[in-house]
Amino acid sequence: MPVDYLPILILILVAAAFAVIALVVPFYLGPRNPTKVKSDTYESGKLPYGDARRQVPVHYYMVAMLFMMFDIEVVFLYPWAVIFRQLKVFGLLEMGVFIAILLTGYIYIWKKGALEWN
Repeated sequence: MPVDYLPILILILVAAAFAVIALVVPFYLGPRNPTKVKSDTYESGKLPYGDARRQVPVHYYMVAMLFMMFDIEVVFLYPWAVIFRQLKVFGLLEMGVFIAILLTGYIYIWKKGALEWN
C-alpha cells in the first residue's frame, strides 16, 4: 500500500526541487544593479499614492466575502449536474432544498443592504 504513494512522493520532491532551484539560481547568477527607481515600491505596476495605512471600507471586504460564499456554492451544482440522471427525483428535491436555502440567504443579504454601494 505505501508503494502506491511513491509517485506522489516523487512529484512532491520534484516540485520542491524545482521551486528551490527557481529561487536560488537567479539570486546567485542574476545581475545586481540596484538604483533608487528599482528599489521604489509599486503595486500592480503603478506607483503608490497616499499613506500606506489608509483605511479600506469594511464594505469592500463584506462584498468580497459574500461573492466568494455564493461563488463557492455554485461549484456544488456541477457534480449534481453530472450525476443528475442517476439521482432521479430525490436528487432534484435535494437540489431544490439547497437552492431554496441559498436563495433565502441571498434575499436576506439583499434586504439588509449588503449589496448596496452608497
